Amino acid sequence: MIDVNVTLGRWPFRRLPGDETQHLVAKLRRHGVTQAWAGSFDCAFHKDIAAANSRLAAECSEYGRDLLLPFGSVNPMLPDWQEELRRCHEEHRMRGIRLYPNYHGYKLDDPVCGGLLQLAGRRKLLVQIALCLEDERTQHPLMRVPPVDIAPLAAAVAAEPGLKAVVLNCYPQLPIEKLQPARRAGTVFFDTAMTEHTGGLALLAEQVSAERMLFGSYYPFFYFESALLKMKEAEFPADTRTAILEGNARRLLAA
Repeated sequence: MIDVNVTLGRWPFRRLPGDETQHLVAKLRRHGVTQAWAGSFDCAFHKDIAAANSRLAAECSEYGRDLLLPFGSVNPMLPDWQEELRRCHEEHRMRGIRLYPNYHGYKLDDPVCGGLLQLAGRRKLLVQIALCLEDERTQHPLMRVPPVDIAPLAAAVAAEPGLKAVVLNCYPQLPIEKLQPARRAGTVFFDTAMTEHTGGLALLAEQVSAERMLFGSYYPFFYFESALLKMKEAEFPADTRTAILEGNARRLLAA
């Protein structure tokens, strides 16, 4: 099983069960996860993103060398972001990056975002785009962060044919049919983490196809067991279930 959406570090507003890396790794191993693509909450909230990326790489190496695959972050609104992208790729040997446009203050159709996607595509890095980190209804009243508008993603993907993108956390308020333009534009996959309503995963498969779905738990912010129960409730055929849980991610990583 490959989980494409786990996050290390501390969520700023409360403690989460599993927010210590060794405990997160133990939980994943108990449930049969063989690889987890790991971002960091520090990358979304800390100003020193280079230090956050270095900590992420070190934590993955120390506690989950054969399990955790670090996905650092780049904030294109900061000076010298190109150098941080280079460090992620060349020094930390990361296979991809995870972007937080709404927390870093840019939109998917901003020119600076286009430049980042272009360089990431040329480096053959996977690009994960988190549409949100928390449902707006439960956010701290003094820190309201609206979700990312996915509409411009189709044009951004079409402009960079070499780009491989993964959309994380498709929040429940987002109509699933709005994912179709991005799916048709290029190599874009979608994780299962925030598809919460009854029959949601089956509907997601209808809209974007099971071949473009990846298993994501968003652990430890969400309970890992909940992600597994959603897969069980969907009652996919065995080959489809295997593709979502593992095969699609392996194919994407090898592309």
